[in-house]
Amino acid sequence: MSGAMRALHVSRVRTLYRRLLQLHRALPPDLKALGDQYVKDEFRRHKTVGSDEAQRFLQEWEMYAAVLWQQAIKNRQNSTEKACFGTSLSEEKLNDFRDEQIGQLQELMQEATKPNRQFSITESRKPEV
Repeated sequence: MSGAMRALHVSRVRTLYRRLLQLHRALPPDLKALGDQYVKDEFRRHKTVGSDEAQRFLQEWEMYAAVLWQQAIKNRQNSTEKACFGTSLSEEKLNDFRDEQIGQLQELMQEATKPNRQFSITESRKPEV
């Protein structure tokens, strides 16, 4: 990767990272803390991956950001209802995960669905663009 391409990639990563942490401000405090830690861990873990994996990583996080942004707007508009965040993963997407990723997903789901949370995770539609 040339110096200019590398600088552009680093800029894209930093911008996305900041955007995700900013979007997490719309989450309830316990979910925000969980999400922030997960983002930090995942970005750190993927710092040295190859170009193809880096592109997939960024695309997935950009889709997450789009969904979260849309859900935050919807939750703000429906302020009388309980906030709902999350989306279902297709079987196809789940089949693409490595065993390590499935384990992380299960841990994340268990943490996010503990009793007495101030949020609920529900199925949602794809983001409307």
